[in-house]
Formats: sequence, C-alpha cells, structure tokens
Amino acid sequence: MKVAVLDVGKTNVKAVIVDAEERREIAVRARPNRVLTDGPYPHFDVDGIFTFFVQSLKELNAEFGFDAISITAHGAGGALLGADGLALPVLDYEFRYPAEIEAAYDEIRPGFSETFSPRLPGGLNLGAQLHYQKTLFPEAFENAQSIVTYPQYWGWRLTGVAAADVTSLGCHTDLWRPRQGSFSSLIESLGIAGKLAPVRKPSDLLGNVTEEVSAAIGLARSVPVYCGIHDSNASLLPHLGQYDAPFAVVSTGTWVVIFAVGGDLDHLDASRDTLANVDALGRAVPSARFMGGREFEMLTRGQGTATPEAIDRVVEQGILLTPSVVPGCGPYPDAKHRIVNAANGLNPDEVCVAASLYSALMTKACLDLTRAAGPVIVEGPFARNSLYTEALSKATGRQVVSVTSSTGTSVGAALLALGPSTSSSSRQGHAASFHRLPAEFQQYCAEWTFYAEAR
Repeated sequence: MKVAVLDVGKTNVKAVIVDAEERREIAVRARPNRVLTDGPYPHFDVDGIFTFFVQSLKELNAEFGFDAISITAHGAGGALLGADGLALPVLDYEFRYPAEIEAAYDEIRPGFSETFSPRLPGGLNLGAQLHYQKTLFPEAFENAQSIVTYPQYWGWRLTGVAAADVTSLGCHTDLWRPRQGSFSSLIESLGIAGKLAPVRKPSDLLGNVTEEVSAAIGLARSVPVYCGIHDSNASLLPHLGQYDAPFAVVSTGTWVVIFAVGGDLDHLDASRDTLANVDALGRAVPSARFMGGREFEMLTRGQGTATPEAIDRVVEQGILLTPSVVPGCGPYPDAKHRIVNAANGLNPDEVCVAASLYSALMTKACLDLTRAAGPVIVEGPFARNSLYTEALSKATGRQVVSVTSSTGTSVGAALLALGPSTSSSSRQGHAASFHRLPAEFQQYCAEWTFYAEAR
C-alpha cells in the first residue's frame, strides 16, 4: 500500500509517499515551516502549508499514485475551529505570554502526578495556549465550535471531520491523564469540555477526502484519511513490534525526544523536562527531551565535518560544550551554556565534533532520567551522524542502532493505514561503528557531566 503522509514539523513541512508494507519512502517534497507575525500573535502559515500540500499531492499522485493519506505533526499544537474555518490563528508554541497570564495559568494547571506533564516555557503546554487565547480573545474563543489537536487540524482540512488523538493529547498538554487514559481536571478549569473534538486512536479512519480537495489534487477516486499522530510517537511506532521491552527510541529533529519503553514513570523529574508520552496504542511511556536539533544548528550553523584531527583535539584537550544551549528546557534547564578549554578558539570541524558529543551526552542524561534500559534506536537526522551514535553507545555502554531513513516520522505515520498492529519480521537500521573516539573519551564524559551538574 502506498500512503501519502503529510508531515508537519516545527522546522520543515513534508509531503511523502511511503510504501507502508516495505517501510520505505518513495518520494519527498519539502518546504520550510514559516511563522507569521501579522495578526494577534505569531502563528503558523496554515494556508500556505495547505496550498503546498495540495500541490505536492497533485504532483505525487500523478507520478506515483497513493491509496490513503496519513498525517503526523509536531506536538504543542492545536486549533480552534469556528463555523467557517479557524476561530483564531494556530499559535506558535515558542511565543511567550505576559507574566500575569502565565501566573494565572500556573494557578489552575494540574500537578505533575496527575498529568506527568512538566511546566514548559511559552505554549509548549497546549493548555497554556488555550488559557492565553481564552484570556485575551474571549469572544473568539467562545465562538469556537471545536478544539482539535494539530495532526487532526490537517485531517479536518482534508475531510471536514473534527477529532483529537491520544498521542497528541498525551504530549505534555496538561490536558490528559496518561495512566488513566482520560482528560485531566484542566478541562473543567478551562471550561472546554463541550468544545473538545472526539478523541480517536491514531489508526482510526477519519473519513475520505472531500470532493473539493479531491478535485484540486486530481484524485480519480475517493481516498481514505487516517486520524494522525504526534510526530515523535510516529517515530516510535515502527519499533514497537520489533523489540521487546525494555528498549529506548531516540527521535531526532528540532527536538530530540527519548522514549523509554519499559522505563519507570514513578521516578520522572518534572523539573528536568521528563514526562509521560502516550504511544499509538494508548499506553503511557516515560520520556525526556531537549531541543537537540535546534541546538546543533545554533552551534554549527550547518558547517564543519567530524575529521579525525578534530575528534582527537576535542577529546584529548577536553573541549566541552556545556548545557543548555537552548535554556529553559531539557535535562539541565537552568544551566548556563559555556565553552570549556577552548581558549584558542575552535574551527568549524572542532565545533561540529564538540556539538556532536554534546548532543550524545545530553541524550545519555535523558536516558538516565527515564531509567531506560536495553538497546537504543536512533532515528532522524542524528542517526546519520556516526560520531553522535558512536559517542552515545560508548557513553551508555549499550547497543545503539541507527535508522537512517530521511524521516522516521513519515514511515510511522504511514503504518497507521495498515491498522493498529505494529508487528514486523525484520528490524531496520545498523549498529553504531566503533573506530573514531580515542581512549580519553570516558574521561571526557565524566568531565562533561561534572560541568553540567555544577550548573
């Protein structure tokens, strides 16, 4: 079965054709995800994205064809639907609210023991977005007929059917009880029980593409659309039927999200960006995260190569990049980023090496916080960084498997069209290689941890 996947990441937006049975991407169209600054607050260019999707699906259908559409999107997103479209623009979660609004939200949000959702900056808690919109735009909020989570907003654009899915609700929204699989007390505090769209499983059939959209794409027949899934959970889905617990999946992109399947919910630390996510089967999964892709880009600016000379100098001289490059999140949210032992400066290759090692050791800290055990599967851009995967394997003492498809989220989303089963007879990926890091790397890890924990 060929599935067209609409993949809405925070940094980039993609339309992908996936062979779902073979778990293989056939074709990809991509564009940057822009944030618009007109209107009442920074918001996503949803009309521009949808125009891109329709044109891409038209081209992909003409060349390859597809049998179904599935959707995956970043977390911390939702939409307020009115009678004729959006009641308010789709808010950018990085926008920061006035202090008095944040304080008022803190008064009503549930505790971590209820939601396993830490308090995050700006609108990274979807509940905080809804509170902000209700507080400053009460009339528009009141006129909203339905609240949908972000993957399902795109499903609504395709089918006209409003829904929410469990993985998006379970993604640090403050709106969900992961252990119980039910809404949190925040629903009543915000007074939105009557506005929430029906909750569906990601693999549920949402509906068929409307006649208008079908005509724009050039579809010769009705095409089903599946409900959709939070992007990091899409990355987790292909591995659920391939490994026995315990194991961990590291989903990399703008965010690096760690899923500790078989890990420990009871020892999660709300102050260090750990949380429970909800997988495609509705189960709570201990998780941790940091903004690793964004940090790597900020540090390297897309330059540099991990040459043997650069690796040797960085490790042997103990050149460290300490947390947190993006402050306020991750396992060291309050730590002030520094560059240690680099008085003579760093060339681009050395920055690339130090950034790769920083990312690996931040990932190890997240694995430790979730009490993860067993093999570690890395997917997304960092899976193609062989220095990162080798460093992660040596730092943790565990097998690290790289899955190097262009985007694991798209394959995971495509599997929704095959139904809730995730079983597979074969495993993808290859083990990390061991030939680049010098013997001093273990001492390097110890020094990095000392500086990280010293804040």
